[in-house]
Amino acid sequence: MRTRPRVAHIQFLNCLPLYWGLVHTHTLLDLDLTRDTPERLSEMIIDGRLDMGPVTLVEFLRNADDLVALPDIAVGCDGDVMSCEIVSRVPLEQLDGAKVALGSTSRTSVRLAQLLLAERYGVQPEYFTCPPDLDRMMKEADAAVVIGDVGLRAYLRRLPEEGLQVHDLGRLWKEWTGLPFVFAVWATRRDFLERAPQTVRETHRAFLASRDLAMEQVGKVAEHAARYESFDTGVLEKYFTTLDFRFGERQLEGVAEFARRTGATTGFPPDVRVEMLHP
Repeated sequence: MRTRPRVAHIQFLNCLPLYWGLVHTHTLLDLDLTRDTPERLSEMIIDGRLDMGPVTLVEFLRNADDLVALPDIAVGCDGDVMSCEIVSRVPLEQLDGAKVALGSTSRTSVRLAQLLLAERYGVQPEYFTCPPDLDRMMKEADAAVVIGDVGLRAYLRRLPEEGLQVHDLGRLWKEWTGLPFVFAVWATRRDFLERAPQTVRETHRAFLASRDLAMEQVGKVAEHAARYESFDTGVLEKYFTTLDFRFGERQLEGVAEFARRTGATTGFPPDVRVEMLHP
């Protein structure tokens, strides 16, 4: 009997192209989708309440023994990401001992920002977490790490005060390492793959087809999203085409480099093995 997979659905703008095509290919009927934040969905895949879907990179690497990555699909960037930013009053190399607000529950974006500040800029700020409200964050801190809509507004220079510097995390990583960065990996639980290999492959193909259709019709996707978002069609089309939804050799190199630099302090082996679903 065919198993209906329990699939995670991130309701963030950066994942919209990966799900938009599912409606138009009628694949949604075959999936049991659960909508939530990236962190909650990652936890649900890891603890077995869901079978497959996007897992934030840090959580994927921490649980790599139980997960198998799906090839050629991820959420990442190869240069600018546009929605993960460090906003600062001073140059980043002057943030040693300064207060830096983390307005995000995204462990991957936060860990990337901390890595860049420590190793690329040689500073150890005083970090604290708070709600993702840039105006409020900059009242309490010298710099802030913001993602999602707040990050995208910062990238577009919609800022609460004059003179703030905006640094794109994807660009900082690319300049530093020459590599793409992956924020979320599409993965399946290893036990589900063993139980329902055909279902995993069919669902993987459906997501690839959805992504490809959305990118062919990216103007329509942006127009649809602009009805519900505070960004116009042109901005959203640029955003969707700036993001990198691939997961191949170069992206794997980026993952390996991040693991090598952060594993010992983040809860996974620096040489953690990423197993990919074989075609």
